[in-house]
Amino acid sequence: MKKILSLLLILMFSLTIASCTENDDKAALNIIDMTGRNIQVKAGEYKRVVCIGAGALRLYAYIGDMDLLVGVEDIENESLTNRPKMFDQAPRPYVMANSELFNSLPSCGVGGPNNQSPEMEKILACNPDIIISEYTDKNVAEAISNAIGVPVVTLSYGTQGVFDDRLKQSLIILGLVFDKTERANELISFIQDERKAIEKRVKDVDKENAPKVYIAGLGNWGTTNHLMTSSHYALFEVANINNVLDIERNGIYAIDKEKFESIASDIDIMILDAASIKNIKPLLKEDPDLFINCKAWNNNQVYLQMAYNVYYTNIEIALANAWFNAKVVYPECFEDIEITQKLDEITNAFLGKNLSVNIYQLANSFGGYQQIDVNEFFK
Repeated sequence: MKKILSLLLILMFSLTIASCTENDDKAALNIIDMTGRNIQVKAGEYKRVVCIGAGALRLYAYIGDMDLLVGVEDIENESLTNRPKMFDQAPRPYVMANSELFNSLPSCGVGGPNNQSPEMEKILACNPDIIISEYTDKNVAEAISNAIGVPVVTLSYGTQGVFDDRLKQSLIILGLVFDKTERANELISFIQDERKAIEKRVKDVDKENAPKVYIAGLGNWGTTNHLMTSSHYALFEVANINNVLDIERNGIYAIDKEKFESIASDIDIMILDAASIKNIKPLLKEDPDLFINCKAWNNNQVYLQMAYNVYYTNIEIALANAWFNAKVVYPECFEDIEITQKLDEITNAFLGKNLSVNIYQLANSFGGYQQIDVNEFFK
């Protein structure tokens, strides 16, 4: 714990310069947000908060006081009829945990992947005294701040999601801005402890002789299929999983059909992200032999993890997926781990509620974590 706190102090020092103002009760902080902008804020002084852009409200929900919210994007308000609905049957735990509140708040914009510009008039109508943003262009942040006249703090998830340092820095920034550093430290420590717990269980596995695993269906909700994957998938690397893909490339990307066919006979285990199922089903109807050469498919070694990239990354689901992936590949190392119980433990740590039941009952969760009977599941 001391090591973690020391690291946080170093990060906080690098992110902030504190200076006192003569007439203010509290010191002003100069923070550097995730676009590199230097912004002066008053820690814990804000009473009217608006979050805009994919994932901003989620990160605020992990750290901030929800009673300070004065508006949400339409995509987060499930009581509205005319709004983007593409995520309604896919898991967003922060919405599940706060649906009653979100449904009661005015609009600060439409939101969603098809609305990529902030709506100044709606934001202004909410009369915020600070804006938390996921619009990563610093010019956009400056334009909003100049138009509305309040600080705009931009956050980032980074490319590695739950284990990315940019996510940790974003949580630290939120802690500083809203005087919630203890909560930010608690959540960062939880993520680090979960990672260490997985790593400890798999540190002695024989990776070279372990099953070869393929992760399928990564990427944005509803736009992905079995060809969207990663050769440096963070959740596999943390769990010491033998990734069948041999491409030296970072991030999530689509391989071509020929590449998939060339590795299909080597795939011992396939893990499908639930986000890809809606697109794989019609592909199978068009071509029933789509997976005819896939060893995992033929041996019924296909498993379903929960969709985690739904209006950006659900950090708690990504963390639960890490446990699930590890348990699938190394069951003997995780015999005592019941994945639904673990999911509830994680959502409780992030949002203060057990949400596995809510997640599993969504149509696009298909009943939750499971081994798939491919002949039945894809009928």
